[in-house]
Amino acid sequence: MVDIPKPNFKVDLNPLSSVKKVIGIVSGKGGVGKSTVTSEIAVALNRSGKKVGIMDADITGPSIPKAFGITEKARGSEEYFYPVATQQGIDVISMNLLLENETDPVIWRGPVIAGAVKQFWTDVVWGDKDYLLIDMPPGTGDVPLTIFQSLPIDGIIIVTSPQDLVSMVVEKAVNMAKMMNVDVLGVIENYSYLLCPHCGERISVFGESHIKEISEEKNIDLLGQLPMNPEIAKLMDQGKIENIENTDQLNKVLDVIDRL
Repeated sequence: MVDIPKPNFKVDLNPLSSVKKVIGIVSGKGGVGKSTVTSEIAVALNRSGKKVGIMDADITGPSIPKAFGITEKARGSEEYFYPVATQQGIDVISMNLLLENETDPVIWRGPVIAGAVKQFWTDVVWGDKDYLLIDMPPGTGDVPLTIFQSLPIDGIIIVTSPQDLVSMVVEKAVNMAKMMNVDVLGVIENYSYLLCPHCGERISVFGESHIKEISEEKNIDLLGQLPMNPEIAKLMDQGKIENIENTDQLNKVLDVIDRL
């Protein structure tokens, strides 16, 4: 029997760029605050002295520019595009930075969207980066598949919330990563609880969390349980996520990333 070589879908990084590590931020479903977590991780890494970029791969629902208050458009030459830097020096590329009007809908079919994501890797001048975070759209569709097949992903972080279907969506993300030979760095439970502003009691808004049991069952690291925080939501809406006061809850995430 003749061995047929597996096709290689990898695409080359822009020749004017050097990216040491690529980390995907994924979720099995929408509405879990994945872009918020991506933004917070980027801010924490930047504060630790790392050179960070964010690829907003959620083409049809980009929110990273809004989180950082970016209003200017990405510049381009005949060959390449250039990301836009946030106030504190995090480079960002997003479809919203290429549209004439950020509220214009992107009505494209899956293969076209996937092709745009690959161009964010091949045609964007990232410069010298320690880490590139990829904020992926939810689910296991064309874009995550394209990223896993085409880009040199060093690992993914799964973002979820404490709801009954969390076990299923985490397992879907883990299984896809295994099929694509991508390492799962761990899981973050967002919206884990709400601290009462008056008495400090923890309120389980989405019900009792089972993420510890699920992470043990799936043999993946639990990297953190982040609370619902109205201040973070306010900073995101104002485009001032870089003003977040405390990122200590992400220390375990930073440790895992630093060991890559």
